[in-house]
Order: sequence, then C-alpha cells, then structure tokens
Amino acid sequence: MPRPLAALPKAHLHLHFTGSMRHSTLIELAREQGLHLPDALEQDWPPQLHATDERGWFRFQRLYDIARSVLRREEDIYRLVREAALDEAAEGSGWLEIQVDPSGFAPRFGGLTATLELMLDAVAKAAAEAKIGIATVVAANRTRHPLDARTLARLATQYAGEGVVGFGLSNDERRGRAREFDHAFRIAKRAGLLAVPHGGELLGPESVEECVHDLGADRVGHGVRAAESPRLMERLADRQICCEVCPTSNVGLGVVEDASAVPLRRLFDAGVPIALGADDPLLFGARLLPQYELARAVYGFSDAELAELARQSIRASTAPEQVRKELLRGVDDWLAAPDPSAE
Repeated sequence: MPRPLAALPKAHLHLHFTGSMRHSTLIELAREQGLHLPDALEQDWPPQLHATDERGWFRFQRLYDIARSVLRREEDIYRLVREAALDEAAEGSGWLEIQVDPSGFAPRFGGLTATLELMLDAVAKAAAEAKIGIATVVAANRTRHPLDARTLARLATQYAGEGVVGFGLSNDERRGRAREFDHAFRIAKRAGLLAVPHGGELLGPESVEECVHDLGADRVGHGVRAAESPRLMERLADRQICCEVCPTSNVGLGVVEDASAVPLRRLFDAGVPIALGADDPLLFGARLLPQYELARAVYGFSDAELAELARQSIRASTAPEQVRKELLRGVDDWLAAPDPSAE
C-alpha cells in the first residue's frame, strides 16, 4: 500500500462556494423545502454535463442555479461552509481558499455587503472548528457587465486583510473576454488582493494570455489549455504563475474526453506551478483527494512528485508564513516516512 494521500498536507485553491456543498446536504435541504430536483442532481448524480457547447454550458449553469436556490437561510450558509471545511481537513487540506460571488445570494441576505459579511463569519467559524486555515476569494461573473465586477472589486477591497485575499473572474470564457474586466482587477490589485481569474478552460492559450497580460494574474483558474503553447508554458514557469488544475472538472465539462487527456504531466514537466483543485464537487462528484489520486494512478506521479505538487499549492496560496512553513514541513515529513509499499 503506497503512502496515504489524505495524510499529505496540501492547500486547496480552487473551490467554489455553492459547488462545495455535499450532495447529501443538497438532497436534504431540497426535501425540507419541498423542492423538486432534476434527475441529474438526484438519481443520475453526478450529471453528465459536457459544456463545451452553449447548450451544455446552459445546462451546467441551470443545475448550479438550482443548487444555489436551496441555500435560503443563514444557517444553510454556516452549514455549507462547516461541512466543506471538515471535508477539507479529512483530505489533508491545511489551507483552503473558497471562491464566492455574493451577487447570487444578495437579494435574500440583505445585499452584497451583508451577504459577504455572513460568508466571512461562516468561514471564520468553520476554520476554527475544522482547525484549518480558510480565506475567501471574491469572484465576478464574466457573463455580467464589467461595471458589476468593479462593484465587487470595491467590496472585496473593503475586506482585504479581514478574510478576503483575492479577486477572481469565473463563468463561461466565451461570453466575456478577460481584458474587459481590467479596471476591476486594477482596483483589487491596488488593495493588495491576488488576481485569480479563470482562463484556459473552454478557450485556448489566448485566454490564459489575456489573464496574465491584461489582468496581471497571480494564478490562473484551470489554465490547462496553456499546455497547447510551449512559449506560454515557459512564461508561466518563468514568472511562477500557478495554474489551478481541476482534472475531474475538465472531464465533467467535456474539456477533455477522459482524465488521461488532462495535460497535468506536460504542465508539471514544463515547470508551471500547479495547485490541484476540485472546482465544484457537488456537480463533478469528486473533492480534492481524488485529484491527487488521479495524479498518482493516471499521470504516473511518484510520491516525490506528489509532494512537490502539494508544495506548489502551498507556495501559491495566501497562507501566512508560519502556516506555510508548518504545511511544508508536514510535506517533508510525509515524504520522509517509510513507503508502506516497499515493506
């Protein structure tokens, strides 16, 4: 038996708020509220999405919106974050950065500011209970007007240093060019927030290029399509811009046909820093640990390489220096322990 991957300390840098919900919690809340869930979220879970065409993405977004609709009370928000934190701790995450867009919840929780404060309080309480570090990334929706993104960027800056560590940009790349949101990212970066936009998922290397060039990305959400450009991979490696690679999500959305086609090995061998992520476990059926299991079983990563993946995730995080040191020391200890399979 190889070294247990749940015991490998790691940072999880790509997890969306609604998508972090346990499937069992979605079912329970829907039944409490008398809501009928589509088969794709119940009997046929996890759903087959294949969102590389417009119809497929619409289906993905519809299921996401349905899932969000069950979070109606403040206690639902606290429950979601608490359970996500406990799940992270069980999988070896010592640091989590959870991505939130308060806009989708604002009408039911008293506006953008009140919603973000609710989420930050839920994060603080969950972190204390699970005994892991958790920070928040405020993310704009690229299918909405760039002015909405500026509003969210200004909101995020008000809580810089008080739980918010970054500003992101999510949703369908094909419906909002990164460069259209440059003003919002300038606002965020002036306040010291990390720029962590999505790119290189449904569009090619040019999408990653825009994130880096126009938004000053410190990390890129997904970024797997950068593997199609040796020049871009070299640039990411030289500047140590981390790609938050989410293999199960890439398969679920039809970015690749199967897990073996995710270019994780190509990016890693090119020196591009990588932080494995789960994206939306609620819709893709797998949390963070299975991503590391794929790295071992499908991409052929040795334990030394898995340890380096964990180190890269920790280094790319916003964890305080002392937390980073402790997690990195834990990675070294994990690798130094005897390999059970060699006994």
